[in-house]
Amino acid sequence: MTMKNFIIIITTLFVTISFSQEKEEEVLAIKKANGYVYEGNQLSKGDDFVTAEMEYRKAISENASSAVGAYNLANAYYKKGSFEEALYRQQQVVESASSKAEKHKAYHNIGNILMQNKKCKEAVEAYKNALRNDPSDDETRYNFGLAKECAEQQKDQQDQNKDNKDNQDKQDENKDKQDQKDQDKEGDNKEDQKDKGDQDKKEGDDKKDEEGKPKEEKQDQDKGKEDNQNKDQQKAQPQPGKLSDQQIKSLLEAMNNQEQKVQEKMNAEKQKGVKVKTEKDW
Repeated sequence: MTMKNFIIIITTLFVTISFSQEKEEEVLAIKKANGYVYEGNQLSKGDDFVTAEMEYRKAISENASSAVGAYNLANAYYKKGSFEEALYRQQQVVESASSKAEKHKAYHNIGNILMQNKKCKEAVEAYKNALRNDPSDDETRYNFGLAKECAEQQKDQQDQNKDNKDNQDKQDENKDKQDQKDQDKEGDNKEDQKDKGDQDKKEGDDKKDEEGKPKEEKQDQDKGKEDNQNKDQQKAQPQPGKLSDQQIKSLLEAMNNQEQKVQEKMNAEKQKGVKVKTEKDW
């Protein structure tokens, strides 16, 4: 036997022994993990969740590659109502599962957790994955139908809510436009009133004289003075068909003077003895 062959034999024996030891350790770890899982299941049945959770965690720590510990821990969380923790652990099962049966159970339970959280659309996808790994499971197929119906109802409700929101947004937009229009109109009215006030003030100022008195009042006063002056002039001037006092006085004086002249003439003729004719000449 050569040295080379001797080395090959020794190496092979060493590898075989190491593999056997690793295999033995792995089997031992799986056995311990299964024991922890069994203890956890018994505690979970008695509603001792805290101690059961510790046993499941021991199982995962002992054999992380096994999906059994994570699967049972996820079920314990689900029974407790801790759906987020249960979902996380079931997703761990999907990643570590080595068989379709394990993946089917994990996806089925993920669908159940999502339905509890009202996430129907996501649950539909989970049940689909479960059926891909086991198309014969009637329970999964039934849950899949319920999830589809729930997802459709949620979609209809979302569409209705969107339509209501769009209508409300449109109403709010129209209201904002109307409010803006009313504000603009109110602003225009105020501006018109201001302009009218300024115009009235200007007209009022135009109607006042330099002393601040109303021009109409002054005009009325001036008109009154003018009327009085016209009346005085009308009194002083003779009216058509009517003699003034001065004219009557002058006429009376002229008549008196004429009568006096006639009387003087008659007196002079009497003194001369002139015969006055009493008859006509033939």
